[in-house]
Amino acid sequence: MTDDMMNVRSLVEKSADADLLREMIGFAAERLMELEVSSATGAGFGEKNPL
Repeated sequence: MTDDMMNVRSLVEKSADADLLREMIGFAAERLMELEVSSATGAGFGEKNPL
């Protein structure tokens, strides 16, 4: 697993579009975390409680 992550990191760093890829991966990770939290709590996006 660590070797795979190192390979992905080195690929992204060598790419001309490294900033774009970094932003896309960050956005996808943030969205996945938001979806996980909303499903665990029952609250929708931007809500503080499920009521």
